[in-house]
Amino acid sequence: QVQLVESGGGLVQAGGSLRLSCAASGSMLRVSAMGWYRQAPGKQRELVAIVTSGGYTNYADSVKGRFTISRDNAKNTVDLQMNSLEPEDTAVYYCNLVKSGVNYWGSGTLVTVSS
Repeated sequence: QVQLVESGGGLVQAGGSLRLSCAASGSMLRVSAMGWYRQAPGKQRELVAIVTSGGYTNYADSVKGRFTISRDNAKNTVDLQMNSLEPEDTAVYYCNLVKSGVNYWGSGTLVTVSS
């Protein structure tokens, strides 16, 4: 089993920055990717950024150039640095881990960006 614990959410003004962190515990064998998704009120959950075990990264078009994902394999953590935040970034952010084709999710952390 894998458990994911997020931290770092909060309230920030537009243009500000936040850093989200996710710590994974449990067996990390056959983990293929870790990343972040978000779900805004009334919307579907969407990919924000993902990093594979090989170091490949992928970002949603809406966050490219503003967000940076990083992974520390030794510490089993994945962070999301969010800069130039916009009100449209307001959402619950979920940490995600893919292991042997199974998705694991954290409980989410709320990010609110005020205009």
